[in-house]
Amino acid sequence: MGLIDRRSLIAGAGASLIAAPALARALERPTRELMVPVPGGRVYVRVNGGLSARRAPIVMIHGGPGGTHASFLEALPLADERAVILYDQLDTGRSDRPDDPANWRVSRFVDELEAIRSALGVARWHVLGASWGGTVALEYGARRPAALLGLALASPLISTRSWLADAKALIANLPPTIRDELQRCGALTLAEPPAACDAPTRAFYAAFNRRMPAAADVAAYGRDVRGNRRMYQAMWGASEFVSTGTLKDYDGEPLLAQLEGKRTLFLCGQYDEARPITTGAFAGRVPDAEFAVVPGAAHGLFNDRPAETIALLRGWLARQDAIA
Repeated sequence: MGLIDRRSLIAGAGASLIAAPALARALERPTRELMVPVPGGRVYVRVNGGLSARRAPIVMIHGGPGGTHASFLEALPLADERAVILYDQLDTGRSDRPDDPANWRVSRFVDELEAIRSALGVARWHVLGASWGGTVALEYGARRPAALLGLALASPLISTRSWLADAKALIANLPPTIRDELQRCGALTLAEPPAACDAPTRAFYAAFNRRMPAAADVAAYGRDVRGNRRMYQAMWGASEFVSTGTLKDYDGEPLLAQLEGKRTLFLCGQYDEARPITTGAFAGRVPDAEFAVVPGAAHGLFNDRPAETIALLRGWLARQDAIA
């Protein structure tokens, strides 16, 4: 088990001095962009860095469902040593939008990964999935593909049961006025809560989802990459603490046993919706897995503490490179 330590924080602080200009250049000029055919349509893929570099690339799977690759823009400084592959899942972001709920199946989203790898001609890669993207990454890792060098599960949705238990515990620790209002307005039970629930729901998100505003350039970019709220509602539900969609009974916990030997890293934020106690327990069920907590971060690790998260990933990736 590996916790982020003071040395990682010092390295992260130094990285923050160069992250901003590197990010600005990366946002303007991806090395490569393409639309990749996948089951159901085509997905948008962007690459920063060289795919033929000595170090294997990393592909990052966004959350949601219905999120976009914009959530990983702060990770692009990693492209100074390896290619960083970002993409939008089908029906969101810059990908095709057939808007067919028949496509909104976990296995089909997992299939997108191999289609992207094949289109880019990548032999082996590291895979990072965040939140719902962690579900896709878990399922991909459980297939035990030969191409997978290392697997990072960032604030992952491993099972809906554990996710909702974490949400219940976090809500219990909110100020009584917010907690009582969530209960009173129906936010904790209704599939479509009324507008009166908006303010206390935002308070939950401010505490456990994103604790810091997005950088100006990231926010500007994100406004041009539209997510898919309908997909989120159909697959998950109205909010982070109510699940009424197709994932309401999802249970990936049995898949943890299939990650043995896959060099797995679990990470989450200090104030994460995916609580450290829960994420750490999942890591403990995977032989030789590492576990790290990013101090000061909530669910949006790259948003809240980009330098520290990048420093942590650099160290983990370097260890995988050394034994590849």
